Parts: sequence; C-alpha cells; structure tokens
Amino acid sequence: MQETEADFLQIYDRRDYLSPLVTVDAAIFTFHNGELFVLLTKRSEHPEKDKWALPGGFVDETKDTSIEDTVQRKLKEKTGIEAPYVEQLQTVGNNIRDTRGWSVTVIYTALVAFQDCQSYVENISEASWILYSEAISMDVAFDHREIMQAARERLKQKALYSMIPAYALPEEFTLPELQACLEVLIDKPIQKKSFRRRIEQANLVEEVGQRPASGKGRPSTSYKLKANAKGFNFIRNLEA
Repeated sequence: MQETEADFLQIYDRRDYLSPLVTVDAAIFTFHNGELFVLLTKRSEHPEKDKWALPGGFVDETKDTSIEDTVQRKLKEKTGIEAPYVEQLQTVGNNIRDTRGWSVTVIYTALVAFQDCQSYVENISEASWILYSEAISMDVAFDHREIMQAARERLKQKALYSMIPAYALPEEFTLPELQACLEVLIDKPIQKKSFRRRIEQANLVEEVGQRPASGKGRPSTSYKLKANAKGFNFIRNLEA
C-alpha cells in the first residue's frame, strides 16, 4: 500500500534534522527635534552581552503564525505600539554572524512617532532612542551597524517617491513638520513651494483643524494622511 502524505506526516519528526536559528531584527526610526533617531536595546545576555543592539528576537511558534507576527510582537514589546510603517529589508543567513550557531535573520525597518511611544520606551531600562549619527559610530552587537546603514538608505530612497516620512510623525501633523522630516530622511533641503505643490496635487492629506500658535505666531493647520497614502508612489522622484 502506497504511503499517503498523512501517513508520512504522522511519523515525521523535524527534530531528526538540524535547523538554523530563526530570528528577526528591526531597525526602528523616529523623527524628533529635527533629527533622526534609532531605537537600540542593551543586551542582557550572551552573546554580545552589554552591547547595544537593534531590537529583535526568536520566532515563537506558540505566538506567531508568520514572520510578520514576530516582528510586530517584538516592536510592540519595545515601543508599546504597533508600528504604522513596517517593511522587510533583507534576509541574512550564515554560520558566522551569531556564535550560537547557523542562523537566519529576517530584517525589517520601521517608522514610529516619537510622541506615541516615548513614555513607554522611557520605562524600559534597556531601551533608548539614540541619534542615528551617534548610533552608527557605536560598538553595537553583531552586524547591526551595517543593518542600520542599509535601513537608513532604504528609508532615504522611499522618501524620494512616497509618503513614508509621515509615519515618523504623530497622526496629526503640520506641513512644515512633514517637510522637515522629509528633508532629514533625504539629507537635503527642498523648496517649500515645490513641496507644497507636490503634496496638494497628490491629494494624500486632509485638513483636521487648527493648532494654536505659540507666542505671537499664527495658528498652524493640522493634517492627517488619507487612507490611500500608504500605498501611493509619486510618478517622479523628489530629486527629479
């Protein structure tokens, strides 16, 4: 009698085969006080104990039904919120990056609003927002410096043709705040008129009210992203 797949699975034991470690790492960025920050956590255990590292961890088969579940679970553990923008960056697998053994790591980049998670992050002793410019000069764990640089470059490229800078801001923001975040991500100034024209023509934001002025200035108009903004790509890069 020919063996069926059900028969095969009944006797199959995956522990009979060597398997690599499967983990996720996340380069989480935010925009605050005109600068770009990345979230780092201090490792409390070996390997690389006491070094700063990107948040991440092992896939938990009892909690995660997909690798996306894993990264969102780890992001929420470190920030207290679900990141509104998460994108898979790359997958790294070899026998040298982790001294515990052969490992496969799926790497993500994410953007969150500083104001939405700062109070939560402040209560986690081993987590801190670090200026990106400082983080890439630190002696961080594993290959996390290279991961941060790759994630930073991805965000720069995405900012040239999409609305992803808005996900580093609170749900309600002003256009000057959006422009400032965009300029930090692309690492160059842009003309106010061309920026405003680009945003208005795309029709991706909606007005939600007036923000009281500080001092003698005029009130600022607040906006939020429309539902279709997440998947929208401009026809031309900002540089063009």
